[in-house]
Amino acid sequence: MDKIIRKALYTTVGIVAGTTERLQNAIDELVSKGKLSAEDGKKVVDDVVKTTDTKRDEYENRFRNLIDNVLSKLNLPQGDAHEKLEKRIKSLEVKLGLLARELESQRKGPNGDVAQEDATAKKSSRRTKKV
Repeated sequence: MDKIIRKALYTTVGIVAGTTERLQNAIDELVSKGKLSAEDGKKVVDDVVKTTDTKRDEYENRFRNLIDNVLSKLNLPQGDAHEKLEKRIKSLEVKLGLLARELESQRKGPNGDVAQEDATAKKSSRRTKKV
């Protein structure tokens, strides 16, 4: 889950960087047209960058809290719990496979034929269906 959060944060940083670049381009255009002084333009960009930096931690915390709330409501395993569950499932699948093989070998007789009990059960099942 941390990978998803990290990707979302990187995406957000990319969006902020792109917005800052577009702002810089817009300010440069205003300066070149003489509608804004170079000093005022630099001050606007610096203020936006400074504000973004100071708010970044706040937004990261808000985002983390939002994700944590969603995960807790969905009751999804997080971090190591997810990996432990995957390992446990794999272990249970192996055990189930071994039990299935053991059961199959018990059902077969020494010749590899189905045991007498199985044959009797099948005959009984057929009789019940005919009735």
